[in-house]
Amino acid sequence: MTTSKQLFTRISSQAQLEVSLQDVEVPEPSSNQVVVRIEAAPINPSDMWPMFGPANLAKAQINSEKNLLSAPVFEQILPRIKSRLDQTLPIGNEGAGVVVAAGDSKAAQALMGKTVGVISGSMYAEYCVVPAQSCLPHKEGVTPRQAASSFVNPLTALCMVENMRTEGHSALVHTAAASSLGQMLNRICVAQDIPLVNIVRSQEQADILKEIGAKFICDSSKASYKDDLYQAIEATGATLAFDATGGGELASDILTAMEAVGTKDAVGFNTYGSELNKQIYVYGGLDMGPTTLNRAYGMTWSISGWLLNRFLARLTPERTGQLQKQVADEINTTFASNFSDEISLQQAIDPATILKYNAKKTGEKFLINPTKK
Repeated sequence: MTTSKQLFTRISSQAQLEVSLQDVEVPEPSSNQVVVRIEAAPINPSDMWPMFGPANLAKAQINSEKNLLSAPVFEQILPRIKSRLDQTLPIGNEGAGVVVAAGDSKAAQALMGKTVGVISGSMYAEYCVVPAQSCLPHKEGVTPRQAASSFVNPLTALCMVENMRTEGHSALVHTAAASSLGQMLNRICVAQDIPLVNIVRSQEQADILKEIGAKFICDSSKASYKDDLYQAIEATGATLAFDATGGGELASDILTAMEAVGTKDAVGFNTYGSELNKQIYVYGGLDMGPTTLNRAYGMTWSISGWLLNRFLARLTPERTGQLQKQVADEINTTFASNFSDEISLQQAIDPATILKYNAKKTGEKFLINPTKK
């Protein structure tokens, strides 16, 4: 059909990262596939680990003639990623564009010419070929830029609320809460009258949430942070938290506050603490250091990992379809995304640009536009 420029990543067993921009053939779509011309693909935190792994990006170098970025990898971490060593892998979890070719199935043909959000592992490319069911069609007038984040953040936010309900909780705690995902979660909770405790790291981030109606905001940079957290959890009754940070003592602080609330009216002493079930789900790795637990919260608690795709697998196809429809209907309201920078595929492997987007700063979200030269 045509060729497409596409980004690939490779980590060798000799501890070397290579991210390359290559020309690849775009195959003809099979019966139930479509070809999408990608015009917008966000760089999410979940894209950066597959893209760079444990590389030392401060020492990254670019070979402009070969469109090749290279960087050393911290050798002590190689055993953790041995399953991907010496493999060339596509990258980019999601994006949006226009369907320019389609197979002959009814589902594929229905998407012809439409702007669609796409979930795939190869979105950092000019074109991609995907099954029709991997596409979320948007209403006429929605642009690829507006539709770029149709899956990862919106469905994560919706599934946090879904998870809360299925496990019998009535309120939530969320960390890194001023992120794009955090703002979406706030809009959902405000609309559905769900108590939400937001943990942020600065007054600037707190102000972002106040503007969209957040009621309970705890700023970890303030001396009153732990008292504020206790009061917010007491007011909301939150017993479930989603932690985007992962490392440090944040999860422990949340559990401690939940336990303190659960035992505030206790009579007598119980060696094992309250019977209040307290759950922390770690779904991100903004802090890749050790998770420190200071065991001041009894014995009725749990901390574990959480992945969107595994939670979605527990839902019925009908329920998943309802959530996706909500995303499409509210892509410019509840699930609107703001991008601070738009870059080309070539710029995405520039070392200076990488250091900027890999910093994962709140309010700075990068968008790859493969059509940009």
